[in-house]
Amino acid sequence: MSIRVRFAPSPTGYLHVGGARTALFNWLFARKLHGAFILRIEDTDEARNTEAARNAIFEGLRWLGIDWDEGPEVGGDCGPYFQSQRQAIYDRYLDSLTAAGRTYTEESGAVRFKFSRTPITVPDLVCGDVEFAATEEPDMTLRRPDGSYIFHFVNVVDDIEMGITHVFRGEDHLSNTWKHIDLFQAFGKNPPTYAHIPLILNPGGSKMSKRDEGAAVASYADEGYLPEAVFNYLCLLGWTPRAETEKLDRQTLIQLFDTREIHSGNARFDAAKLKWLNAHYLRELSPEAMLAAARPFLDRAGLVIEDEANAAAAIYSVREKVHLLTEFPEWVHYFFRADFPMEADCLAKLQSKPENAALLAAAATAFAALPDTFTEDQAHEALNTAAAAQSVKPGALMPLLRAAFSGQNRGPGVTTIAHLLGKQKVLTRLTAAQALLQ
Repeated sequence: MSIRVRFAPSPTGYLHVGGARTALFNWLFARKLHGAFILRIEDTDEARNTEAARNAIFEGLRWLGIDWDEGPEVGGDCGPYFQSQRQAIYDRYLDSLTAAGRTYTEESGAVRFKFSRTPITVPDLVCGDVEFAATEEPDMTLRRPDGSYIFHFVNVVDDIEMGITHVFRGEDHLSNTWKHIDLFQAFGKNPPTYAHIPLILNPGGSKMSKRDEGAAVASYADEGYLPEAVFNYLCLLGWTPRAETEKLDRQTLIQLFDTREIHSGNARFDAAKLKWLNAHYLRELSPEAMLAAARPFLDRAGLVIEDEANAAAAIYSVREKVHLLTEFPEWVHYFFRADFPMEADCLAKLQSKPENAALLAAAATAFAALPDTFTEDQAHEALNTAAAAQSVKPGALMPLLRAAFSGQNRGPGVTTIAHLLGKQKVLTRLTAAQALLQ
C-alpha cells in the first residue's frame, strides 16, 4: 500500500503551533515510509478566509522545512487542492448519497445525512479502539440552504478522492470521527487509519489558544529561533523518540518516528526548553552561517557591517552567551558602532579609583606598540606589558579595558574584543575612556 497523508488547514489566521505539529507528524510518517504528503486548503468559509492567512500557512510550513508532494503551488493528480474549487466533486458525491437513500432535504433547503444509528468503532493508532454507541444525535447537515457544504462532508469526500490512507490530527477531532466513518461506509469506502495525537497545552495546563505566547509559528522567526530548533522541539510535543538525546536532526527524527511511541496524554508547551534547544543549534553554526542567521536582527538594530569576515568572527565570539538570534545586537553592537553607550556600572568602575587613569595610559602605550594588524596572542602580551608597567596583575586591567572597549561588563574575552576591534579602534576607545576620568 502506498502511504498518503494530508494536512488540511483552514486559512482563517496564522499557522498555529498545534497545526504545525499536526503537519509535522503527518510529514514524518510519510517521509519514513516513502509515502506522499499532501497539502489541501479547507477554504469553504468565504467570510473568514484570507489570502494573507493562506500565505502564512505556506510560509510557516516552508520555514519549518515541511515540503509537500501535492498541493497548492506544487500541483498533483488529485487537485484542485483548494476546497473552494471542488464544488462539482461535492455535488457528485451528494447525488450518489441521495441515490442510495441516505439523504433528505428539509423545507429550509438544508440537506441532511441519515445516520446509520449503529454502534461505530474508531480504530486509532494512538488511542486504541474507541467505541461509539448508536447515536441519538439529530441527522447531520451536509449542505446548507445557501449551497455550501459542511466540514465533515467535504473532509470525507476529499480523503476518498485523494486516496488518503492515514490521518494524523488533533485529539479534539476524535469525538466526531464516528460521523466520518459513517459517511465512508455510506459511500462504500474504507476509512483511512486514524491517529488522534495529544493536544498541546500552555504552561498553565489549558489548551493552547491562538492568543497564547508561542501559538503562532511566524512568531518564532521574529523572536530569533532557528527553524531546525523549532522543528526538533515540536517533534517532542507528544512523542518521545527512542534516543539518548533530545536534540535530533531532521533525518534522525524521520528514521525514529514510530506511531507506537506517540503519547496518549496531552503535551505541555515549555518555552524554556525550546530556548535551551535553540541555543544548542545556534552553537553548531559556522561563523558565516551564524552571521547570516543574525543579520536581519543586526540590520533591524541599525548596525552596519563593513567587513563580513570580521563581523562573522564578532558574532561567533558570543555564541556561548546567546539563546536567541534577537539577543545578538545587545551582545555585539559595540563592534559595529563608535557611539556605543557606556553602561552606568562600567562608568562607575572606570571612575572608582584614581590609579585607573595610569592603568589606561599604560594600556594605550602597550597597544600602540603593536603592529597595525595584531593577533589575539599579541593583544594578550600587550595586556601583560601594561600590567607589569604598573606593577599590577593583568586581572586589575581587564574590567577597565572591557568598559573602554565595549561599554558593558559582559561579552567575550578582553583580548578577543581588542583583536576584533583592531588597533585604531582600540586606541580611540582608550583615549575616550581616559577623557571620562578627567
